[in-house]
Amino acid sequence: MKKELEILEVGKRFKSEFKEVEKLIREYDRIAIFRHIMPDYDALGTQLGLYHFIKDNFPEKEVKVFGDNHVTFTPRLFQEMDKESDSWFNKKFLSIIVDVGNISRIADPRFQKGEKMIVIDHHPKTEDFADVHIVDTSKAAASELVVSMILNFKHKYAVKEESAKNFYIALVGDSGRFQYSSTSSHTFKIASFLIGCGINLNEIYGNMYLKNIDDLQVTAHILNNYKISPKGVAYYVLDEKIQKDLKITTERGKENVNLFSNISGINIWCSITEDTDPKEPCWRISIRSRDYVINGVAAEFGGGGHKQASGAKIATLDELPKFIAALDALIK
Repeated sequence: MKKELEILEVGKRFKSEFKEVEKLIREYDRIAIFRHIMPDYDALGTQLGLYHFIKDNFPEKEVKVFGDNHVTFTPRLFQEMDKESDSWFNKKFLSIIVDVGNISRIADPRFQKGEKMIVIDHHPKTEDFADVHIVDTSKAAASELVVSMILNFKHKYAVKEESAKNFYIALVGDSGRFQYSSTSSHTFKIASFLIGCGINLNEIYGNMYLKNIDDLQVTAHILNNYKISPKGVAYYVLDEKIQKDLKITTERGKENVNLFSNISGINIWCSITEDTDPKEPCWRISIRSRDYVINGVAAEFGGGGHKQASGAKIATLDELPKFIAALDALIK
């Protein structure tokens, strides 16, 4: 009881917004939930956690989840996304967008057809386009904010096992297993609440971090080919040919970025992966750090994100020295 009272206290900041979201969920018979492109644990876990929460408490409602499936998480961890023709969006529905605040990064542009729009996010707010914006950059994951919202609703609702499992995966994934600096006492209180919903931690962690033998080849390549800058920026580069040789996709290029997370002398670490998508050919960069704020540099290079976990992109490898130098400049 004390734990939930503390969560309610934190939620007072968004009292009016939480009230409006609850009202809209109860009001609309058709609800569509969206999140960002190239989804991660938090995007999918929050989206599906909210989906199951609504279906469990309002079984008569038609609820859909939209966006691209993940190349490995689906169906190992998460159910497949819904596929609907444009006609589905021609009837009145509520759009809920989680874990993203940039219009260009929302996975399905048809979110804009929603009669009302809600954004629930923990990234810095960049655009104001929804009827309700709930943005809290202090939260480790979007799921932390959504679960806090649910517990702050006026009515008491059930958070059943499937919903709790998805929310927990999201929370663990975006907090770096509770290691990132955004992890707070509130994060652990939300985690404790979700564990109390009956989830199986052994099963969750086993599925989240399951590897196969081919993955060892990827790790071996990275450990044999990484570079370190003069100030301790570690990075590896995966061009299109290497990706084909290693049998991985562009989306999977960043999966090993945290190989360098606990090594003395490495202060910031990055993956640089070639994306040959004809719509936007570029090199996608995932950046992580232990002590340094990196999202400013990420913003300089076409990206953004959290203080210690961000993304960026460069058009060609000719820009890579400038990018690494910008990270070096952060390090004292």
